[in-house]
Amino acid sequence: MPALMLGLVAVADTGDDADLPVIAKYLSSQDVQRQAMRGVEMDVDIEASIPRLEKRGKLRALRVISKVGRITYDALRFDGDNTVKKDVIARYLATEAQASENPDQRLVINPANYKFKFKGEQTRDARMVYIVELTPKRKEVGLFKGEVWLDPQTCLPVRESGRFVKSPSVFLKRVEFVREFQIRDGVSVPTRIASFADTRIVGRTELNINYTNFHRVDSPTAEGGPQD
Repeated sequence: MPALMLGLVAVADTGDDADLPVIAKYLSSQDVQRQAMRGVEMDVDIEASIPRLEKRGKLRALRVISKVGRITYDALRFDGDNTVKKDVIARYLATEAQASENPDQRLVINPANYKFKFKGEQTRDARMVYIVELTPKRKEVGLFKGEVWLDPQTCLPVRESGRFVKSPSVFLKRVEFVREFQIRDGVSVPTRIASFADTRIVGRTELNINYTNFHRVDSPTAEGGPQD
C-alpha cells in the first residue's frame, strides 16, 4: 500500500477530505505547478464543430505562456467554416486569454472554493490513479463539479473532468470538459482538452484540443519536449 494511503481508513467522514495526505500533497503542488507552466510554448491543433449545422473547422497554432502567465496564440493555419472559427474556436481562445490576464483566486482549486472527497485508488484507462471528487462551495462562473485523477507517486493531476455549475453566458445552457495531462520532469503538462457546450441558438458545440512539442522558450533543448 502506498505511503500516502496509510491512516486514511481511520479518518472520520466529515464530508471534506482536504486534510488527507493525498489531497494535501496535491494542493501543495498547485503553486509550483502554475509557476512551472510559465515561460513555455507548445503546438496546438484545435478541432471544433457544430453538429446540428454540419459545420467544422480546424486551427493549427503556437500557444505561448509568458513568464508572467499571459497566454497568447500565433495562428498558423485554419481550414473549415468561418462560423466555427468565430463562434467556437475564437470564443474559447478569448476566454482563456482573458482568464490568464486576470487570474481569479475565487476559481482556484483549493479548500476555500471546493470540498474534496477522496474516492480511493482505482483503475482508470488501464492505469492506477487516485480519484478525488470536487464539489464547489458556491455557484459561481468558472467553478465546476467533477473529479480529478492523481498520479499515485506524485499526486499530480493526470485528468480533470466535470461540468461548470454556472453558465458564463445566457446563450449557454451547459458546459462540460475533460482535460488530460502528462507528467514530465515533475510537471503536469497538458496533452488534450475536450469541451462540449449546449447552446440556445445552434445546439451542441464540440471542441477538441491536442497539445504537442511542449518546451521552455529559453531552453537550448526545446525540441526534447513530450510528443504525442
